[in-house]
Amino acid sequence: MRPPRTAAPPGSRVRQPFSGPQRFLLAGSFLITLGSFAVLPYMSVLLHQRLGIGLGTVGLVLAVASLIQFAGGVVAGPVVARIGLRRAMLLALALRTAGFAAFVPGLTSPVLAVGALLLVSAGAALYLPANKAYLVEGVPEAGRPRLLSASSSAFNAGMALGPPAAAPLVLGSPGVLFACVAGLFALIGAGHALLPQGVPDRPSGGAGPTAAEARDTGERASGLSPFLVTVLSVYAFMFFQHYLALYAVPRTSAAFYGAVLTGYAALLVVAQPLLAERVAALSYPAALRWGFGAMAAGMAAIGAGGHVGIAVGGVLLCLGEIVLFLKNDLEALARSAAAPASVFGRQRLAAGIGAFASGVVGGQLYGAAEAAGSARAFWAVVCLQCLLLPSALLLRRRTARGRAEPRAEGA
Repeated sequence: MRPPRTAAPPGSRVRQPFSGPQRFLLAGSFLITLGSFAVLPYMSVLLHQRLGIGLGTVGLVLAVASLIQFAGGVVAGPVVARIGLRRAMLLALALRTAGFAAFVPGLTSPVLAVGALLLVSAGAALYLPANKAYLVEGVPEAGRPRLLSASSSAFNAGMALGPPAAAPLVLGSPGVLFACVAGLFALIGAGHALLPQGVPDRPSGGAGPTAAEARDTGERASGLSPFLVTVLSVYAFMFFQHYLALYAVPRTSAAFYGAVLTGYAALLVVAQPLLAERVAALSYPAALRWGFGAMAAGMAAIGAGGHVGIAVGGVLLCLGEIVLFLKNDLEALARSAAAPASVFGRQRLAAGIGAFASGVVGGQLYGAAEAAGSARAFWAVVCLQCLLLPSALLLRRRTARGRAEPRAEGA
């Protein structure tokens, strides 16, 4: 006879399988990003070449859309608290479906096209925090790394496959493309309507005011705010995202640059779930050292130039992204007494601030490096920033602890 099965002890590392709603949301995350990135990377081309909007206006429109998409995440918390997680996702998908559908007549109307883009951005701002909050609802802290890393892999897979999938249609038959994407979002929304109703978003701590106060005190004493670390992480990473093409294509080829991006996306999709538990086990200071250290080494490798340097740099930047981005979300959840949707909304805002600062600073730095006749100097400066940023954060942490210890002794 087989011995009776017993429940796994609390400290067991036995992995629980994903539930049906979680699997649906992960598949939906892939399809949503696939549909979005079938269109959004080509938006500047459509607005400028097809609708005749000036490049200056196109840049302003895209900047406003990005601001809504990132900063609008802070609205997710209050909306979810009022209507619940499932209804918030349904509202977000309805906005995005309406936006993509409005692009079909909007291909002949600049005003309608801009309005459609802003609708899509507003839907994205609401959906992602609600989606992540639904994923982690009721999940113990030990199970969150696998879920969040799987979610990130699904999003990144869609981002990688969307642009090449849409390339045959985006210029020749954009109306067909937008109609297909709108139909895809409508089907995904119908699937979301069958999910169990998510309750209004609860605080992530769930341990009462005393535990919440202890977390807040610990965060201040550590000097490592996940919001600030996320701003700096995205700030450093986006130099690679924004300026690699300007550097790599003239020195290698457009085909090689495309291969680097494809390999980067594939590595991110595969490696992040495999490394999730290792990243979760790192202390926050150790994660900063590993993550920013990998980014610094990657920037230095890119600056060395050549096919090998750029490829190795891409791998190192991918590892840095995996460590920092996942750890920042996990720490934000663990340290905050706020509801998960509010936490993820603030993390989106932090990412938007970092990306905006990187774009502004990076343009000036790259322009100065090219004017000096050495684009490699740009990567050297970025590498130096990746080394100095965690050093400054950890120094601030030690200073904060030093100030806190005498107070504790006096008390």
